[in-house]
Amino acid sequence: MSLACYQVDSFTRKPYTGNPAAVVLLDQEKSGEWMQKVAAEMNLSETGFVLPSKGSFGLRWFTPTTEVDLCGHCTLASAHTLWDTGVLGEDEPAVFQTRSGKLQVRKLGDWMEMDFPAWVSKTVDSKPSYLSAVTDAEILSLAMHPLGHNLIVEVPTEDDVRRATPNFSRLRTEADLVVILTARSEKYDFVSRCFPTCFGIDEDPVTGAAHCVLGPYWRVRLGKDTLSAFQVSSRGGEVRVHYDGGDRIRLQGQAVTVWRGTLSEQAL
Repeated sequence: MSLACYQVDSFTRKPYTGNPAAVVLLDQEKSGEWMQKVAAEMNLSETGFVLPSKGSFGLRWFTPTTEVDLCGHCTLASAHTLWDTGVLGEDEPAVFQTRSGKLQVRKLGDWMEMDFPAWVSKTVDSKPSYLSAVTDAEILSLAMHPLGHNLIVEVPTEDDVRRATPNFSRLRTEADLVVILTARSEKYDFVSRCFPTCFGIDEDPVTGAAHCVLGPYWRVRLGKDTLSAFQVSSRGGEVRVHYDGGDRIRLQGQAVTVWRGTLSEQAL
């Protein structure tokens, strides 16, 4: 007995770029404790566990240290795996039951589109002291999702985002949220970097969930429903965003499988 597992690079079509996620296809329920151990073993920012259900799939996401409520790149990787392995036909949507409710992904040629919740942020007037650990650039605007999960930090230029060298030790101690550094871009509508130190990850290469809050933020500033974005981490990845002001957002990305394997019987 063994379980199939895959590593998929999301928000890219070029291997070894984008955001890598592990995907494990389950044949029965497994404990959260076991899933956490597998995620720690994979040692990627996220590992997804997919379990077939009636007309849909259960999906849970784990970092090496904790389970999370929403993960974009691992959802994209999971849907890609279902199509890539023939579990789903290319004209069938991937429907997932998750801690964030029902999420649907559909295939659009070489791209995939995820239907996700939209998170509208509100302007923050006071500057947390730990911002000096994120960037030394001028801060144009701060905004936070009402539930306090994400802090958007807008700086003047794309170069300000790229050259930032955060003090991750300090962020892990002082910032109990996800810090997102962002700026306008000439090639794209906006660029970003994401520092989810509260989840045990210094920098996430390409973050779908961050664009759930970045999409509404930049829609207001740029006056556009459809936005092009690039996360300028060392791996980098492209995200297409459509947000029309409602409570849902559509995120598009690509993905490529890097390796296929199995978890041995001893690991189950």
